[in-house]
Amino acid sequence: MSTVLISGASIAGPALAYWLHRYGFDVTVVEKSDAVRGGGYPIDIRGTAVDAVRQMGVLPQLQAAHINTQRLTFVDADGERITALRPDAINGGVVGHDLEVPRGDLTSVLYDTIRDDVEFLFNDSIASLDQHADRVDVRFRSGTERTFDLVVGADGLHSNTRALAFGPEEQFHRYIGYCFAGFTMRNDFGLSHEGVLWNTPGRAAALYAVGDGDTVHGFLNFARPEAPIDAFRDPAAQRELIASVFAGDGWHIPLMVDTMRAADDLFFDVVSQIRMPRWSSGRVVLVGDAAHAPSFLTGQGSSLALVGAYLLARELAMTTDHTEAFAAYEQSLRGFVELNQALVTAGNSTMFPSTPEALEQRNTALRRLSALPEDAKEPAHSALTLPEPAPSAALPVR
Repeated sequence: MSTVLISGASIAGPALAYWLHRYGFDVTVVEKSDAVRGGGYPIDIRGTAVDAVRQMGVLPQLQAAHINTQRLTFVDADGERITALRPDAINGGVVGHDLEVPRGDLTSVLYDTIRDDVEFLFNDSIASLDQHADRVDVRFRSGTERTFDLVVGADGLHSNTRALAFGPEEQFHRYIGYCFAGFTMRNDFGLSHEGVLWNTPGRAAALYAVGDGDTVHGFLNFARPEAPIDAFRDPAAQRELIASVFAGDGWHIPLMVDTMRAADDLFFDVVSQIRMPRWSSGRVVLVGDAAHAPSFLTGQGSSLALVGAYLLARELAMTTDHTEAFAAYEQSLRGFVELNQALVTAGNSTMFPSTPEALEQRNTALRRLSALPEDAKEPAHSALTLPEPAPSAALPVR
């Protein structure tokens, strides 16, 4: 039986662990947090990814968790209504097929599916990798040392595994030109199953109610020519940067900024993509955002992770040669990834315009839009058809 270490227990990691266990691999998942993280903003499962979760047998649970957002209302800098639309009229989703679920619900469903079948190491991470022709020697930050046949980095945009096996992130990181912050705040706005988006050139804010509860997700997004590298690991600097960018704005912005300053769940990052010439190095391979983050502006990060996990496990189960499996995985997925990454380009976001002219063009288009015709649904979401699963018994990796 081949042994595989997966770094990361968010979405790509548990999904890959499910498929590898199903194919007979001995799987260990290491996660730096003390548990699978719940909560978080809603994420989309679209197109081909819906077929992936159907193959896993978890589609009914995710359908039950579907948020079914009814309305997105756009307002201008003064808070005046521009228009209100169903989300599928904007994001190219397919009503009755695509899903939107709280991120924590998805991670919980994936974890519960495999928690008794694979080994989970929480509160730990990979400290070093030493590759050999027939194995990878791994030293964990806890001091433990173990050997695996293969190592998979499923640890996100700022992947530690990628840094250890491929080098610094900067060479693969493509900054899109925006920063964003997310946090939870009290629902004092009467919102239910809906979102409200505020815009002024180069700045945007959103209040998003996933149900009719007493909290909403608050988001603050702004354009910035250069990534604020100095603020990445400094929460105080992040809060000051956000407050300075939105100083003097109206609508609910002052309340959102005050809430952001005190939030204990503030999440801050840049909008960026990971572009790599290859996703494997020796016996180490990447999956999900670690390999090809498309940016949250595409709404496709989770979907690509689910599809990538399915294809990587399938290829590993189809051959004894891991090099051949990695190459087939990349060949089958790369075109799909690039098509979805192309949904947004650097400095050009249709939904978050950075100039007055672009904002007016967007607002004019929104006022004219009621729904997308069927043939205008986003083709990138379903551009790949999943092959049938591999035979249930995997071949030993060599």
